[in-house]
Amino acid sequence: MASSLNTKHIGHVDCPGGGQVWIDGDILYIGHMRPPSGTTLVDISDPRNPKKLATIDVPPGWHSHKVRAQDGVMIINHERFGNEGPADFGGGLAIYDTSNPAEPKQISKWITSGKGVHRYDYDGRYAYISPTEDGYVGNFVMILDLIDPANPVEVGRWWIPGQWVGGGEEYPWGEYVTPRCHHPIRMGDRLYVSYWHHGLFILDISDMSKPRAIAHINSSPSFPHPTHTCLPVPQKLKGRNIMVVADEDVAKLYPAAPSFTWIYDITDETNPLPISTWQVPGLDPDGAPQPPMMGCHQPSERFTGSIIPFAWFAQGLRLVDIADPFAPTEVGYFMPDPPAGAERSSSNDVTIDHRGIVYLIDRVRGVDIIETSVF
Repeated sequence: MASSLNTKHIGHVDCPGGGQVWIDGDILYIGHMRPPSGTTLVDISDPRNPKKLATIDVPPGWHSHKVRAQDGVMIINHERFGNEGPADFGGGLAIYDTSNPAEPKQISKWITSGKGVHRYDYDGRYAYISPTEDGYVGNFVMILDLIDPANPVEVGRWWIPGQWVGGGEEYPWGEYVTPRCHHPIRMGDRLYVSYWHHGLFILDISDMSKPRAIAHINSSPSFPHPTHTCLPVPQKLKGRNIMVVADEDVAKLYPAAPSFTWIYDITDETNPLPISTWQVPGLDPDGAPQPPMMGCHQPSERFTGSIIPFAWFAQGLRLVDIADPFAPTEVGYFMPDPPAGAERSSSNDVTIDHRGIVYLIDRVRGVDIIETSVF
């Protein structure tokens, strides 16, 4: 049965499961996990009675499980999902006009080779993406200028030296996990980049044509979970610059207890220092290995103050206050019922709207709409 602390369930969107939820104005954008479901747009002006406006499908063998939107422009990823389906559909980033959200219209598509684009950030002009390309091993960082959405222009790229084997770089990692840029996030003239089992990087993008690494740290293989998201906090906390780093509870290098989130002090950004961690209370009582997708997945990339909503896979929504970054504290949670036919919930992503209402998507089925008293 669903349980909660300082939260109240007020609505639900019955839809295929997904990888991401995002909000622009009164529109909820849902990126779905499995074809043929691609993207759904939902009117949430009344969050207790959400109304589906439009859906965009994708062909077999591809998915568009990530979505970002701002000021009437929506961008969705196209990425390989399985081995079947039309190869000519192509991986990349599709750009839509959603000024009329009931009738989204594709403007253009940035084409990549290989698997396509995984996750990304978007600030209304630039997209910071994680594509694959011929000649590169694994995903890397690319910056696209979308000032003219009909004609996206690459302005910069960055990779770990050794990824560009097509350019003659020697691949140094042997049998270790392939480098994979998972997710760049911009704040100011920095990109905070998760790189899976190769850790995290902070890039200086004051010159976007020449991103430059200024810090690198990797918790693997000592901790076997991949680095999923590096989320900088805009304001100082206890006088320090802080970054929240979520490890994803999948692709473990060896059997292990569930993943958790790290809190880093990046006041000296050239030397990120882990100062605390947080795990759902009682989830890891003895450190014994557990199945994947029990632990941490993704913090909300939109938040206010010091309270970060997390999608914690089988543990639902967790509201974590990092006002004291040396001692994170849970101030609320919502534990949803498992979707029909599933053994447990699989909370995959979370975001909030301008009213402080929380939207939590399950990767199997559905979006829960949740009020909280903690914001």
